[in-house]
Amino acid sequence: MAVIEVALAGRPYRVVIEEGVLGRLSEAAAPFLAAYGGGRAVPFVADSNTHRLFAADVEAHLKSHGRKAEWFVVEPGEDAKTWGVLESLCDWLLALGVTRKDHVIALGGGVVGDLVGFACAIVKRGLGFVQLPTTLLAQVDSSVGGKTAINTRAGKNLIGAFHQPSLVLIDPLVLGSLPDREMRAGFAEVIKYGLLGDAAFFAWLEANANKVLAREPAALEHAIATSIAMKARIVAEDERETEDRRALLNLGHTFGHALEAETGFSARLLHGEAVALGMVLAARYSARRGEISASDAARAAGAIAAAGLPSQLSALGLTCDGAALVDHMRHDKKAEGTTLPFLLLRALGEAYVARDVALSDVAAFLDGELAA
Repeated sequence: MAVIEVALAGRPYRVVIEEGVLGRLSEAAAPFLAAYGGGRAVPFVADSNTHRLFAADVEAHLKSHGRKAEWFVVEPGEDAKTWGVLESLCDWLLALGVTRKDHVIALGGGVVGDLVGFACAIVKRGLGFVQLPTTLLAQVDSSVGGKTAINTRAGKNLIGAFHQPSLVLIDPLVLGSLPDREMRAGFAEVIKYGLLGDAAFFAWLEANANKVLAREPAALEHAIATSIAMKARIVAEDERETEDRRALLNLGHTFGHALEAETGFSARLLHGEAVALGMVLAARYSARRGEISASDAARAAGAIAAAGLPSQLSALGLTCDGAALVDHMRHDKKAEGTTLPFLLLRALGEAYVARDVALSDVAAFLDGELAA
């Protein structure tokens, strides 16, 4: 078991990592469920896969503690992060009679967490919510930090708010039901923490990736706890990404979001897979600029490939050119006027924000990667 404090001024909260914590939700989240009882149901939001896997056990647990659950179920995937689904969720919460003292439970991956967090940010100007992430990607990244959003035609996560959860409960046992591809996609975000700021952790991941992916308890808890501890420190220093500190968490995402857009935000390329390939491209572009060695870039790519993640842009079979991918980047929410900051590497374990990158050079670089 590990407990990590997210030390935001005036609004601290805990991240609890404990096997079986889902099965003792009433105790672990007691202060946030106190308002429910006497006929009032606890509002849960889940996707249909998570609902199928965990709803019966959750309901049985709550019943044994004199409570019941009410469910809002969405379809899996990014299509749930739309204006229409957000509106339906907000109407559902209002119909339940939620108050600003209530807490909504987000049970699922990053899509559910993003959707619930945004709904709770705007319903009655702010409801509380508890994150119960059920994917590795959500456990190590999106469940902590308060970034919430939906997607629009203009791009991914462009409409949202910063709204921190009141509690995050991480149960590594739920990952037993996670498909291996989703597990690998989540592991990409774990690798990210090593590459952006902890060379020793990156080396540990190179040696222990198979144990984490096999869900060996000690290795898995260490990977999750180390990742969350780093994110908690960064979020506490730069909650709303107004400085470069929190921006480091976007390593791999500028390239990755462009690849997601080009593949239609579809199952063809999962978010974690896009981030993995984005980190490879960031490392190779850093080497192109002479900031890291070609051997270090190859080491980063090798660690990602060894985890079963994509490491060659040409292998995606895209029919676009580098300029088209750069055009996707122009719509990135991190764009600043006519410039776009890039997360690059000075060393393995040391990322930084570069604001002197010529997009024409990025396009030429990507042309080479597409043809490799």
